[in-house]
Amino acid sequence: MIAISGCGMPESESADRRDEPEYDLRYVLTPNPADGTVDVRLTLRQPRNLLREVSFRIDQRISDVRGDGTVQIDDEGVSWQPPPRGGTLEWNALVQHERDVGAFDALLGPDWGIFRAEDVIPRARTRSLKGAWSNTTMAFKLPPGWSVVTEYSSLRDPIRVQRDDRRFDQPTGWIAMGTLGVRRDTITDVRVAIAAPEGHGARRLDMLALLNWTLPELMEVLPDSLSRLTVVTAGDPMWRGGLSAPASLYVHKDRPLISENGTSALLHEVMHVALSIRAEDGYDWIIEGLAEFYSIELLRRGKAISQRRAERAFVQQAEWARDATTLCGGVSTGPTTALAVTVFQALDQELAAATDNAHSLDSLLPVISGQRMDLDKLAALSSDIAGSVPDALHIDNLPGCLSIAAENARSD
Repeated sequence: MIAISGCGMPESESADRRDEPEYDLRYVLTPNPADGTVDVRLTLRQPRNLLREVSFRIDQRISDVRGDGTVQIDDEGVSWQPPPRGGTLEWNALVQHERDVGAFDALLGPDWGIFRAEDVIPRARTRSLKGAWSNTTMAFKLPPGWSVVTEYSSLRDPIRVQRDDRRFDQPTGWIAMGTLGVRRDTITDVRVAIAAPEGHGARRLDMLALLNWTLPELMEVLPDSLSRLTVVTAGDPMWRGGLSAPASLYVHKDRPLISENGTSALLHEVMHVALSIRAEDGYDWIIEGLAEFYSIELLRRGKAISQRRAERAFVQQAEWARDATTLCGGVSTGPTTALAVTVFQALDQELAAATDNAHSLDSLLPVISGQRMDLDKLAALSSDIAGSVPDALHIDNLPGCLSIAAENARSD
C-alpha cells in the first residue's frame, strides 16, 4: 500500500516507529558566499523501494534541479521518482530575499548568512510504502573558518533531524553561518543558543539574561513547549523586525530587548515559537495579540518590569487600539495587535472571574498550542473553561469579525 504525506502536516498513521521500515535521507548544504546561493544535495538510501516519489513546488529561487531516477519539472514544480535502492537529487537555491526595500529576511554574503532551512529546502510531499519513515540527517560543507548554528543539537555530525509526529522529516528553522559569535545556556531545561555574526554588536548576553528571567515563567504555563531555543540576530541589511520558526527565531540586533511601551520583540517571537499556532484567514490578530499580551506578562512575572509598569503598558495598548478600525481581516497591524491585546486582557479577567480564579488565559494556552485558530475555535475552547462564551469574544465586541465570519460561511 502507498501512503501520501505532506511535510509539516499530521500523518494518519501512528507515529510509533518500532519495527517499521525506514529509509535514510541525508541533506548536505554547501553555501556559495560568492554568489549568495546554497547547493543542496539530498541522498536517499533504502533497502527496497520504500520511498517512491518526492514532489515539491519551486519558485525563481530554485534552479538547476537534477538527480538519479526520473526527475520531472513543470509548472506544478518538481517530481522525483528515485531508483528503488535510492539515489540523489540536487538543486541550487538563491538565499537572498528582500522583505522591504534594502532589508532582507534571508541573506548570504562573504562573511555570514542568515536564513531558514525552508528557504533552501522546499517543503515536499511524498509517496511511500505504508508505515515507512525517514531517518533524516543534515550536514554542511562550510568555507574555512565558518561555523553554523541551527535549531538542532550540534553535538553530532551529521545533525539528526527528527520529529516523532512526522514520517518524512525535513530540516526546519533558522540557520546562522559564517564567522559567528555564539553564547549558550540551559534555562529551565531549555537549551538556548544565541548566534550572531562577529562585529555586529549583538547583545547575546543581554538576551540570555532576559531569557533567564522570563523563560521559567513561560515554562510554568507551557511546560512541554520548548526543549531547545535558537535565536539568530544580526544588524543591517537584515530586516529590522522579528520572525519565528520551529524551535528558533530571528530578531534584528537593534530591536530593544524591552521597549519603552513595556513590550519585548524578543519575547513576542519566543511566544510564537512556544505556542506554534497558526491563524485561519482573517484571524491573524489571535496569534499576534496573544504573543504581545504575553510579552508584557512574562516581563512582569519575571520581574523585568514592575507591576505598575505592566499596568501602564496595558493602558498604552488600549490607547493605541483606538486607531484600529477592524480586528479581523488581513495581517495584524500595530493598532490591530494592540486591540487584540485588550481583548485578551478582558478574556483573562473573565476566565478568572468565572472560575473563582481557578483558571485564566494561562489555562487556554496549552489547549490551543499547535492548532490552527479562528474565532469559533477560540470561543469554543474559552467556553469550555468559563462555562459559556465570554463577553470579550462576543462578535459585537470584535470589529470586522462579523463580516469575516459571513464571508467564510459563504465560502464553505
